[in-house]
Amino acid sequence: MANNRVVHFEIPANQPEALTKFYSDLFGWTFQKAPVPGTEYWLCDTGSDGPGINGAVTQRQHPQQPWMNYVDVPSIDEAIEKATRLGAKVALPKMPVPGVGAVAAIIDPQGNVCGLWEQLQR
Repeated sequence: MANNRVVHFEIPANQPEALTKFYSDLFGWTFQKAPVPGTEYWLCDTGSDGPGINGAVTQRQHPQQPWMNYVDVPSIDEAIEKATRLGAKVALPKMPVPGVGAVAAIIDPQGNVCGLWEQLQR
């Protein structure tokens, strides 16, 4: 069930595998390459001791691509509609993640990018 909390992060990288080594050496995070078509995507396990979330290192798509946090929402469509009513813009329209859910991103009224995550209902 969606809880409107940050549930995932993505770190963009020009050389994703090299950056996974950096974060592994720095924080002890572990990585596993995911079979994502069209891009290099490394899932990140930050550990299970105490609070925290997991994420990924992904191939950078453009030079200004930010470190992205994703908020778990019950409906991306409803979240985008409400966000735009409140002054946000759509940065990334809803995009399905086959078999898992969907993602999107907004730009808040102050120019910050916020990712949205909708879990596939089973």
